[in-house]
Amino acid sequence: MAKKLVKYAVVTIICLLLAYNSVYFKKLSDVNAANKSFNATEYAQNYLDQKLIPSIGKMPSTDTLLNLIKTNPSATFDKFSHAMDIGNIRYFITKGSGIITGLDEADVYITTPAHQNIRIATEYVFGNALRDAPGIININDFTNSGDLNNVSSELNKIIRSKVLPPFKSSVKKGDQIEYAGAFELNRQHLNTDSVEVIPFYLKIKR
Repeated sequence: MAKKLVKYAVVTIICLLLAYNSVYFKKLSDVNAANKSFNATEYAQNYLDQKLIPSIGKMPSTDTLLNLIKTNPSATFDKFSHAMDIGNIRYFITKGSGIITGLDEADVYITTPAHQNIRIATEYVFGNALRDAPGIININDFTNSGDLNNVSSELNKIIRSKVLPPFKSSVKKGDQIEYAGAFELNRQHLNTDSVEVIPFYLKIKR
C-alpha cells in the first residue's frame, strides 16, 4: 500500500510539473502586436510625409549627379546610389528644376539649368526606385518580403493617385517646374541619355 501511495505521489508530481511547464503567459500588448497585420498603405504614406518630403532640401540635384556620374561613375555610384537587391541596377534620390519642352501620355520632358534633357514619369510609376533610392529603409525591419514589396506598391499608388493628377491637369509646354524623385541606372551598362525620374514631389512655378 505504501509503495502504491509513493507511486501515485510521484506520478502526480510529474503531471503537475508537465502542466506547469505547458502553461505560459504573454503580455496582452505583445499578443496584440503579434496579431496586428502590417499596414503597407500607412507605412508608405508616413514614409512619404515624414522621410522623403522633409529631406528634399538635402538631396543632390539631377544636374550634379549626372555630371558626377559622367566624370567619376564608380565613386558616384558608391556614394549616392542604393538598392536592396544585389545587381547592377541602382537608384538615386534627386531633386531639380527645368523647363517643360514636351509632353506625352507617359512622360513630361524637361531641360534642366545645366541643359540636361530628362523625363519625368507621369503615367507608368512602378518598381522600387522611391523605396530604395534614399537608402533609409532597412530590410531587416520587415518580417517578410511581401510586406517590403507592398511598401513599393503602395508608395507608387500614392504617387499615381495623389501627386500626379493635379500636376497633369494643369502642366503645359513652357512651364518651369520643380521636382523631387528617384531614377535608376544600370551600373554595368551605363546610359545617362534617357534618365527618367519617378517623382514624389512636383510643383509648377508660375
